[in-house]
Amino acid sequence: MKYFPLATLFLFISITALAQKKNMDTNSLKPYYLVLLKKGTNRTQDTIQAAEIQQLHLRHINEMAASGKLNVAGPVLDEGDLRGIFIFDCETQEEVVALCEADPAVRAGRLTYEIYAWMTQKGTCFK
Repeated sequence: MKYFPLATLFLFISITALAQKKNMDTNSLKPYYLVLLKKGTNRTQDTIQAAEIQQLHLRHINEMAASGKLNVAGPVLDEGDLRGIFIFDCETQEEVVALCEADPAVRAGRLTYEIYAWMTQKGTCFK
């Protein structure tokens, strides 16, 4: 009897997943690249230098967005190692690496990154 709630939850999740799978047309899936920005190994800059690097980082984000390569960008709201997230719409992972490596905060060592290939429905947006 104590496993009934767990079994019910599992059944609900399974049915929901199957319903979503039926509704998701695999022909409408599109690859994107999820980038996790993390604290880098060089965070020794004074506050003025750090602020300048941050301004250059934000400018780089705006340029990538204007080019149509960067769909989503934003900071993580705690003070942990994970600092932000990017979602790129690029042809190759090498293109994503080049864009990340050109980021002034990455070049300065304040940030590092991890890239994950990811797929979702074409035209997905956040509300």
